[in-house]
Amino acid sequence: MESSKKSQETFHAGAFHQRIAWVFGLQLVAMVIVCTMGIYDVAPWAAVIAVIVITSTLAWMATRREWLPVSTLAKLINGWDEKPDLYALSTSNLSPRTDADLASLARGLHGFASRIAVFNQRERNFTRDASHELRSPLTVIKMSVDMLSEERDISEFGARSVRRIKRASLEMEALVEALLILARESDPGADTERFVVNDVLVRELAAARELLSGRPIELQLEEPARFALEGSSRAFSVLCWQVIRNACQQTDQGRVLITVLPGVVSVSNHASPQAADNGGPLMLHGADRHGFELAIAQRISDRFAWPLELQTRPGYENIARIHFPHPLPA
Repeated sequence: MESSKKSQETFHAGAFHQRIAWVFGLQLVAMVIVCTMGIYDVAPWAAVIAVIVITSTLAWMATRREWLPVSTLAKLINGWDEKPDLYALSTSNLSPRTDADLASLARGLHGFASRIAVFNQRERNFTRDASHELRSPLTVIKMSVDMLSEERDISEFGARSVRRIKRASLEMEALVEALLILARESDPGADTERFVVNDVLVRELAAARELLSGRPIELQLEEPARFALEGSSRAFSVLCWQVIRNACQQTDQGRVLITVLPGVVSVSNHASPQAADNGGPLMLHGADRHGFELAIAQRISDRFAWPLELQTRPGYENIARIHFPHPLPA
Protein backbone atom coordinates (compact mmCIF):
# COMPACT_ATOMS: atom_id res chain seq x y z
CA MET A 1 0.00 0.00 0.00
CA GLU A 2 2.78 2.45 0.90
CA SER A 3 4.65 1.78 -2.36
CA SER A 4 1.47 2.36 -4.36
CA LYS A 5 0.82 5.61 -2.51
CA LYS A 6 4.36 6.77 -3.23
CA SER A 7 3.94 5.98 -6.92
CA GLN A 8 0.65 7.86 -6.86
CA GLU A 9 2.35 10.92 -5.35
CA THR A 10 5.23 10.86 -7.84
CA PHE A 11 3.08 11.57 -10.90
CA HIS A 12 1.16 14.83 -11.19
CA ALA A 13 -2.33 15.06 -12.65
CA GLY A 14 -2.58 17.36 -15.66
CA ALA A 15 1.20 17.55 -16.19
CA PHE A 16 0.85 16.74 -19.89
CA HIS A 17 -1.75 19.46 -20.45
CA GLN A 18 0.29 22.01 -18.52
CA ARG A 19 3.43 21.40 -20.56
CA ILE A 20 1.51 21.48 -23.85
CA ALA A 21 -0.13 24.74 -22.74
CA TRP A 22 3.30 26.22 -21.97
CA VAL A 23 4.63 25.16 -25.39
CA PHE A 24 1.78 26.71 -27.37
CA GLY A 25 1.67 29.75 -25.08
CA LEU A 26 5.34 30.52 -25.67
CA GLN A 27 4.88 29.92 -29.39
CA LEU A 28 1.95 32.35 -29.46
CA VAL A 29 3.92 35.02 -27.57
CA ALA A 30 6.91 34.62 -29.90
CA MET A 31 4.74 34.93 -33.00
CA VAL A 32 2.94 38.02 -31.66
CA ILE A 33 6.25 39.72 -30.88
CA VAL A 34 7.82 38.85 -34.22
CA CYS A 35 4.74 39.86 -36.21
CA THR A 36 4.56 43.19 -34.34
CA MET A 37 8.23 43.84 -35.13
CA GLY A 38 7.56 43.07 -38.78
CA ILE A 39 4.53 45.37 -38.94
CA TYR A 40 6.51 48.33 -37.48
CA ASP A 41 9.56 47.58 -39.70
CA VAL A 42 11.68 46.77 -36.70
CA ALA A 43 12.67 43.45 -38.32
CA PRO A 44 12.64 42.41 -41.99
CA TRP A 45 9.87 40.09 -43.14
CA ALA A 46 12.37 37.40 -44.09
CA ALA A 47 13.55 37.27 -40.48
CA VAL A 48 9.93 37.26 -39.27
CA ILE A 49 9.10 34.25 -41.47
CA ALA A 50 12.26 32.46 -40.38
CA VAL A 51 11.43 32.98 -36.70
CA ILE A 52 7.86 31.71 -37.26
CA VAL A 53 9.18 28.57 -38.94
CA ILE A 54 11.74 27.99 -36.18
CA THR A 55 9.24 28.47 -33.35
CA SER A 56 6.70 26.18 -35.06
CA THR A 57 9.37 23.49 -35.50
CA LEU A 58 10.43 23.77 -31.86
CA ALA A 59 6.79 23.58 -30.74
CA TRP A 60 6.25 20.46 -32.86
CA MET A 61 9.40 18.82 -31.46
CA ALA A 62 8.38 19.63 -27.87
CA THR A 63 4.86 18.23 -28.46
CA ARG A 64 6.31 15.11 -30.05
CA ARG A 65 8.58 14.61 -27.05
CA GLU A 66 5.62 14.90 -24.68
CA TRP A 67 3.70 12.31 -26.73
CA LEU A 68 6.64 9.85 -26.76
CA PRO A 69 5.55 7.90 -23.60
CA VAL A 70 2.08 7.36 -25.10
CA SER A 71 3.62 6.12 -28.37
CA THR A 72 5.96 3.77 -26.48
CA LEU A 73 3.06 2.34 -24.49
CA ALA A 74 1.05 1.83 -27.68
CA LYS A 75 3.95 -0.08 -29.27
CA LEU A 76 4.20 -2.34 -26.22
CA ILE A 77 0.48 -3.14 -26.38
CA ASN A 78 0.62 -3.70 -30.14
CA GLY A 79 3.43 -6.21 -29.64
CA TRP A 80 1.57 -8.25 -27.04
CA ASP A 81 1.56 -12.00 -27.45
CA GLU A 82 0.87 -14.86 -25.06
CA LYS A 83 3.58 -13.55 -22.69
CA PRO A 84 3.44 -9.74 -22.39
CA ASP A 85 6.49 -7.92 -21.07
CA LEU A 86 5.43 -7.12 -17.49
CA TYR A 87 8.65 -5.27 -16.67
CA ALA A 88 8.22 -2.86 -19.58
CA LEU A 89 4.71 -1.99 -18.31
CA SER A 90 5.88 -1.31 -14.77
CA THR A 91 5.43 2.28 -13.56
CA SER A 92 8.98 2.21 -12.20
CA ASN A 93 10.19 2.65 -15.79
CA LEU A 94 8.24 5.89 -16.22
CA SER A 95 9.79 9.29 -15.77
CA PRO A 96 8.70 11.34 -12.73
CA ARG A 97 7.48 13.96 -15.24
CA THR A 98 4.93 11.48 -16.62
CA ASP A 99 1.30 12.55 -16.43
CA ALA A 100 -0.76 10.80 -13.74
CA ASP A 101 -3.36 9.64 -16.31
CA LEU A 102 -0.69 7.90 -18.37
CA ALA A 103 0.81 6.33 -15.23
CA SER A 104 -2.66 5.10 -14.22
CA LEU A 105 -3.12 3.57 -17.69
CA ALA A 106 0.26 1.81 -17.48
CA ARG A 107 -0.57 0.54 -14.00
CA GLY A 108 -3.91 -0.87 -15.18
CA LEU A 109 -2.33 -2.53 -18.22
CA HIS A 110 0.34 -4.05 -15.98
CA GLY A 111 -2.33 -5.59 -13.75
CA PHE A 112 -4.29 -6.80 -16.77
CA ALA A 113 -1.18 -8.38 -18.32
CA SER A 114 -0.38 -10.06 -15.00
CA ARG A 115 -3.83 -11.64 -14.90
CA ILE A 116 -3.46 -12.81 -18.52
CA ALA A 117 -0.12 -14.45 -17.67
CA VAL A 118 -1.67 -16.20 -14.66
CA PHE A 119 -4.64 -17.30 -16.76
CA ASN A 120 -2.38 -18.75 -19.47
CA GLN A 121 -0.37 -20.65 -16.89
CA ARG A 122 -3.55 -21.96 -15.24
CA GLU A 123 -4.88 -23.05 -18.64
CA ARG A 124 -1.70 -24.99 -19.44
CA ASN A 125 -1.73 -26.63 -16.01
CA PHE A 126 -5.40 -27.59 -16.34
CA THR A 127 -5.13 -29.06 -19.82
CA ARG A 128 -1.97 -30.97 -18.90
CA ASP A 129 -3.38 -32.35 -15.64
CA ALA A 130 -6.83 -33.05 -17.05
CA SER A 131 -5.35 -34.78 -20.08
CA HIS A 132 -3.37 -37.13 -17.85
CA GLU A 133 -5.67 -37.57 -14.86
CA LEU A 134 -8.80 -38.19 -16.93
CA ARG A 135 -7.39 -40.25 -19.77
CA SER A 136 -5.49 -42.66 -17.52
CA PRO A 137 -8.59 -43.90 -15.59
CA LEU A 138 -10.52 -44.15 -18.85
CA THR A 139 -7.78 -46.34 -20.31
CA VAL A 140 -7.91 -48.59 -17.25
CA ILE A 141 -11.72 -48.81 -17.51
CA LYS A 142 -11.58 -49.72 -21.20
CA MET A 143 -8.95 -52.42 -20.62
CA SER A 144 -10.93 -53.86 -17.71
CA VAL A 145 -14.14 -53.88 -19.72
CA ASP A 146 -12.42 -55.68 -22.60
CA MET A 147 -11.14 -58.32 -20.18
CA LEU A 148 -14.59 -58.75 -18.62
CA SER A 149 -16.27 -59.09 -22.01
CA GLU A 150 -14.04 -62.11 -22.75
CA GLU A 151 -15.17 -63.96 -19.63
CA ARG A 152 -17.19 -67.07 -20.51
CA ASP A 153 -19.06 -67.49 -17.22
CA ILE A 154 -20.48 -63.99 -17.14
CA SER A 155 -24.28 -63.79 -16.87
CA GLU A 156 -26.53 -62.05 -19.36
CA PHE A 157 -27.17 -59.26 -16.88
CA GLY A 158 -23.41 -58.86 -16.38
CA ALA A 159 -22.84 -58.79 -20.15
CA ARG A 160 -25.41 -56.00 -20.53
CA SER A 161 -23.72 -54.09 -17.72
CA VAL A 162 -20.32 -54.50 -19.39
CA ARG A 163 -21.73 -53.16 -22.67
CA ARG A 164 -23.22 -50.16 -20.88
CA ILE A 165 -19.92 -49.43 -19.15
CA LYS A 166 -18.10 -49.70 -22.47
CA ARG A 167 -20.52 -47.29 -24.14
CA ALA A 168 -20.24 -44.86 -21.23
CA SER A 169 -16.42 -44.97 -21.33
CA LEU A 170 -16.42 -44.26 -25.07
CA GLU A 171 -18.78 -41.32 -24.59
CA MET A 172 -16.66 -40.03 -21.71
CA GLU A 173 -13.49 -40.33 -23.78
CA ALA A 174 -15.06 -38.32 -26.62
CA LEU A 175 -16.34 -35.71 -24.17
CA VAL A 176 -12.93 -35.29 -22.53
CA GLU A 177 -11.29 -34.93 -25.94
CA ALA A 178 -13.81 -32.27 -26.98
CA LEU A 179 -13.49 -30.28 -23.76
CA LEU A 180 -9.69 -30.35 -23.90
CA ILE A 181 -9.75 -29.01 -27.46
CA LEU A 182 -12.09 -26.19 -26.44
CA ALA A 183 -10.13 -25.44 -23.24
CA ARG A 184 -6.92 -24.72 -25.11
CA GLU A 185 -6.29 -21.22 -26.40
CA SER A 186 -7.08 -20.79 -30.09
CA ASP A 187 -3.88 -21.11 -32.10
CA PRO A 188 -4.15 -21.49 -35.88
CA GLY A 189 -0.70 -23.09 -36.04
CA ALA A 190 -1.27 -25.70 -33.32
CA ASP A 191 -1.71 -29.35 -34.38
CA THR A 192 -1.79 -28.38 -38.05
CA GLU A 193 -1.51 -31.32 -40.42
CA ARG A 194 -2.83 -32.51 -43.74
CA PHE A 195 -5.33 -35.37 -43.45
CA VAL A 196 -7.88 -37.09 -45.66
CA VAL A 197 -11.43 -36.58 -44.42
CA ASN A 198 -12.65 -39.99 -45.61
CA ASP A 199 -9.97 -41.89 -43.68
CA VAL A 200 -10.78 -40.10 -40.43
CA LEU A 201 -14.50 -40.79 -40.90
CA VAL A 202 -13.85 -44.52 -41.37
CA ARG A 203 -12.07 -44.62 -37.99
CA GLU A 204 -14.80 -42.62 -36.28
CA LEU A 205 -17.53 -44.88 -37.65
CA ALA A 206 -15.73 -47.93 -36.30
CA ALA A 207 -15.78 -46.38 -32.82
CA ALA A 208 -19.42 -45.28 -33.27
CA ARG A 209 -20.48 -48.83 -34.16
CA GLU A 210 -19.00 -50.04 -30.88
CA LEU A 211 -21.02 -47.37 -29.10
CA LEU A 212 -24.21 -48.49 -30.87
CA SER A 213 -23.68 -52.18 -30.14
CA GLY A 214 -27.04 -53.73 -29.32
CA ARG A 215 -29.11 -50.86 -30.74
CA PRO A 216 -31.09 -51.22 -34.00
CA ILE A 217 -29.33 -48.33 -35.68
CA GLU A 218 -27.31 -48.76 -38.88
CA LEU A 219 -24.39 -46.51 -39.77
CA GLN A 220 -23.64 -46.06 -43.47
CA LEU A 221 -20.87 -44.11 -45.18
CA GLU A 222 -21.26 -42.85 -48.75
CA GLU A 223 -18.23 -41.35 -50.47
CA PRO A 224 -19.14 -39.64 -53.74
CA ALA A 225 -16.06 -37.46 -53.19
CA ARG A 226 -12.72 -37.54 -51.41
CA PHE A 227 -10.91 -34.47 -50.15
CA ALA A 228 -8.31 -33.47 -47.59
CA LEU A 229 -8.00 -30.64 -45.09
CA GLU A 230 -5.17 -28.64 -43.56
CA GLY A 231 -5.80 -28.35 -39.84
CA SER A 232 -6.35 -30.41 -36.72
CA SER A 233 -7.49 -33.97 -37.42
CA ARG A 234 -8.37 -34.37 -33.72
CA ALA A 235 -10.72 -31.40 -33.86
CA PHE A 236 -12.30 -32.72 -37.06
CA SER A 237 -12.82 -36.20 -35.59
CA VAL A 238 -14.36 -34.78 -32.40
CA LEU A 239 -16.66 -32.51 -34.43
CA CYS A 240 -17.88 -35.40 -36.60
CA TRP A 241 -18.23 -37.64 -33.55
CA GLN A 242 -20.49 -35.15 -31.80
CA VAL A 243 -22.69 -34.70 -34.88
CA ILE A 244 -22.96 -38.48 -35.47
CA ARG A 245 -23.67 -39.07 -31.79
CA ASN A 246 -26.44 -36.47 -31.82
CA ALA A 247 -27.99 -38.08 -34.92
CA CYS A 248 -27.94 -41.50 -33.23
CA GLN A 249 -29.59 -40.13 -30.10
CA GLN A 250 -32.46 -38.65 -32.13
CA THR A 251 -33.88 -42.05 -33.09
CA ASP A 252 -34.32 -45.43 -31.49
CA GLN A 253 -34.41 -47.41 -34.74
CA GLY A 254 -33.32 -46.49 -38.23
CA ARG A 255 -30.33 -45.46 -40.27
CA VAL A 256 -27.69 -42.75 -39.92
CA LEU A 257 -26.12 -41.82 -43.24
CA ILE A 258 -22.79 -40.01 -43.47
CA THR A 259 -22.09 -38.56 -46.91
CA VAL A 260 -18.83 -37.00 -48.12
CA LEU A 261 -19.41 -34.37 -50.81
CA PRO A 262 -16.89 -31.89 -52.26
CA GLY A 263 -16.05 -29.65 -49.31
CA VAL A 264 -19.03 -30.89 -47.25
CA VAL A 265 -19.71 -33.71 -44.79
CA SER A 266 -23.41 -34.33 -44.12
CA VAL A 267 -24.95 -36.51 -41.41
CA SER A 268 -28.64 -37.46 -41.71
CA ASN A 269 -30.80 -39.83 -39.67
CA HIS A 270 -33.75 -41.74 -41.13
CA ALA A 271 -36.40 -43.66 -39.24
CA SER A 272 -36.98 -47.17 -40.50
CA PRO A 273 -40.35 -47.77 -42.24
CA GLN A 274 -41.16 -50.55 -39.75
CA ALA A 275 -40.77 -48.21 -36.79
CA ALA A 276 -42.91 -45.59 -38.46
CA ASP A 277 -45.67 -48.04 -39.42
CA ASN A 278 -45.86 -49.73 -36.02
CA GLY A 279 -47.01 -46.52 -34.43
CA GLY A 280 -44.59 -47.00 -31.57
CA PRO A 281 -42.85 -44.11 -29.87
CA LEU A 282 -40.01 -42.71 -31.97
CA MET A 283 -37.13 -40.81 -30.41
CA LEU A 284 -36.87 -38.68 -33.52
CA HIS A 285 -37.14 -34.95 -33.22
CA GLY A 286 -36.46 -31.86 -35.24
CA ALA A 287 -33.00 -30.42 -35.52
CA ASP A 288 -32.23 -29.86 -31.88
CA ARG A 289 -30.01 -26.78 -31.60
CA HIS A 290 -29.83 -26.99 -27.81
CA GLY A 291 -28.39 -30.48 -27.36
CA PHE A 292 -25.09 -30.80 -25.53
CA GLU A 293 -23.45 -32.61 -28.47
CA LEU A 294 -24.49 -29.90 -30.92
CA ALA A 295 -23.38 -27.18 -28.50
CA ILE A 296 -19.86 -28.65 -28.46
CA ALA A 297 -19.95 -29.18 -32.23
CA GLN A 298 -21.02 -25.56 -32.76
CA ARG A 299 -18.16 -24.26 -30.62
CA ILE A 300 -15.62 -26.39 -32.48
CA SER A 301 -16.99 -25.26 -35.85
CA ASP A 302 -16.75 -21.62 -34.74
CA ARG A 303 -13.21 -22.13 -33.46
CA PHE A 304 -11.90 -23.67 -36.70
CA ALA A 305 -14.20 -21.78 -39.14
CA TRP A 306 -16.02 -24.92 -40.29
CA PRO A 307 -19.66 -23.74 -40.56
CA LEU A 308 -22.28 -26.15 -39.20
CA GLU A 309 -25.75 -26.11 -40.80
CA LEU A 310 -28.80 -27.88 -39.32
CA GLN A 311 -31.91 -28.73 -41.32
CA THR A 312 -35.14 -30.69 -40.75
CA ARG A 313 -36.99 -32.29 -43.65
CA PRO A 314 -40.40 -33.99 -43.82
CA GLY A 315 -40.38 -37.73 -43.30
CA TYR A 316 -38.44 -37.96 -40.04
CA GLU A 317 -35.15 -36.75 -41.52
CA ASN A 318 -32.68 -34.43 -39.82
CA ILE A 319 -29.56 -33.27 -41.63
CA ALA A 320 -26.41 -31.68 -40.26
CA ARG A 321 -23.93 -30.33 -42.81
CA ILE A 322 -20.36 -29.31 -42.04
CA HIS A 323 -18.88 -26.98 -44.67
CA PHE A 324 -15.14 -26.70 -45.23
CA PRO A 325 -14.22 -23.48 -47.09
CA HIS A 326 -10.76 -24.63 -48.24
CA PRO A 327 -10.82 -28.33 -49.23
CA LEU A 328 -7.70 -29.89 -50.72
CA PRO A 329 -7.36 -32.78 -53.17
CA ALA A 330 -7.01 -36.14 -51.49
